[in-house]
Amino acid sequence: MNIISTRISSPPRLLVYGPEGVGKSTFGAYARAAVIVQTEDGLEQIDAQAFPLATRISHVTDALSELAAAQHDYRTVVIDTIDSLERLIHADVCEDFGVQSIEKADGGYGKGYKYALIRWRKILDLLSVLRAERGMCVLLLAHGRVEKFEDPEGPIYDRFVPRIDKNACALVTEWVDLVGYAHRRVVVKREQAGFRTRGVAKAVGADGGERLLRCEGGPWAVAKNRYGITCELPLQWDALETEIRKSFIRGAQ
Repeated sequence: MNIISTRISSPPRLLVYGPEGVGKSTFGAYARAAVIVQTEDGLEQIDAQAFPLATRISHVTDALSELAAAQHDYRTVVIDTIDSLERLIHADVCEDFGVQSIEKADGGYGKGYKYALIRWRKILDLLSVLRAERGMCVLLLAHGRVEKFEDPEGPIYDRFVPRIDKNACALVTEWVDLVGYAHRRVVVKREQAGFRTRGVAKAVGADGGERLLRCEGGPWAVAKNRYGITCELPLQWDALETEIRKSFIRGAQ
């Protein structure tokens, strides 16, 4: 029998998403020997190594191809963000068909999104080459949005998801090894009862200051990981890297 061991300690493929201003770009900039492929303008106040701002999908594919071919010491490739990358993908589809909206590409009826998925797969293939041949970790950053989720085993509820088309989201979240939801710790305080509250103390949510990363799925956010991480982590690269290394050590044992 031709039996092989399937466990390989390959560089991780990560997707981290969350609200604006939570610290996603800073998290990416502090990844190990990181180089950022910018698809949106937001690194002015962050000390980072990055390609010039991409305004066409070809700028992104050219940057990834250059990383695959050139000699360099980068260990992590970061795309900041994939929702802005999706806008470039949709613009490319629209340009091919001479339309203003992806909804109208190739006659409409959702066909434009199928062409977008072809471009998504090309990006993921290029990232796979960097991971397999250059030993680079892949970190995808995204903003989040709220969607209605119809649980077949329960009620309908709201949850956070990456802010990209649902089909692209399914493709990307399946491809990565970890989906982490970045968020602020919310501290619930009670306002002093007074005239405005009619004598009743009011519960008020306040920013607790901590930025956290949730790597395990739940009803309030899409998340997953293949490293056995069950605890919430600080939104810091070192903290996540430590937990992933622990997984590799457990596997070796």
